[in-house]
Amino acid sequence: MKVTVVGAGGNVGSTVSMAVAQRDFAKEVVMVDIVQERNGEKIYPSKGRALDQWESSPIHQFDTKLTGTVDYEDTANSDVCVITAGVPRRPGMSRDDLLETNANIVQGVVEKLVEKSPNTILIIVSNPLDVMAQVALETSGFDSKRVMGMAGILDTARYRSFLAEELNVSPKDIQALLLGGHGDTMVPLPRFTTIAGMPVTQFIDEDKLESIVERTKKGGGELVNLMGTSAWYAPGAAAAQMVEAIMLDQNRTFPCAAHLNGEYGQKDLFLGVPVKLGHGGIKEIIEVDLNDEEQQLLDTSAEHVHSVLKEFRKLMNK
Repeated sequence: MKVTVVGAGGNVGSTVSMAVAQRDFAKEVVMVDIVQERNGEKIYPSKGRALDQWESSPIHQFDTKLTGTVDYEDTANSDVCVITAGVPRRPGMSRDDLLETNANIVQGVVEKLVEKSPNTILIIVSNPLDVMAQVALETSGFDSKRVMGMAGILDTARYRSFLAEELNVSPKDIQALLLGGHGDTMVPLPRFTTIAGMPVTQFIDEDKLESIVERTKKGGGELVNLMGTSAWYAPGAAAAQMVEAIMLDQNRTFPCAAHLNGEYGQKDLFLGVPVKLGHGGIKEIIEVDLNDEEQQLLDTSAEHVHSVLKEFRKLMNK
């Protein structure tokens, strides 16, 4: 089993690589990034990070080999490829501000990956995620079940962690579901949120729950403001969980950015919805019954994704 992570010289990519290695199901994780220059000297972040992480293998007790490279030849015959390459957010930026730059990066990366691994599965982490997944789908020519975006697992994890902190319960016991685009228009669904099977509304008042929902929507921006750059630990862990579910054929149900073709009343766009992940990628898109308010919020989120996608096509045709 072989996993490639592109952008692995950066924080998110290197965290994905380490999280996959520590799970110890893959034979090799190939960490790809570009050659950089510092003070007139060439540096190789992906090679350095790979070596550093491999040196921790006796401590963490894993056998997965970590290989750092700048050559896509080393990615050949990868089972899953995770794309984290792109410019990270800075304070004051939205995910959408990254559109043109990251679209060009993702397009170039996908072309190189599919040439070497035509049967691979693509997991997109680069922002704006929903549109970058569309770029990957169109560039690769893959069946849509083999292209997906990492968003819902991360957003749901943030929501669950905030609830656990507020209610002083274990995050392990909180189950939740978020839909929609990866951004401020995401749609947390308190109606589907439980603590050990019990409705969360039995534990928290409506106003406090709503404040946690709003914090979740702006969770990425909160971290950008605190650190001056995008988060990496939780996004990396979320992507690694997707890789594991696919490669071990676990049939896990997660919210992910999937390409919709009529589901939830949406067509020809990526949107966060619950899916079943296993061998081959997305085995099933699961449709839950939404009430009128929830459907309206999801439609609004989809409209935003459509608007960013429209802007992307305008930029690419200028």
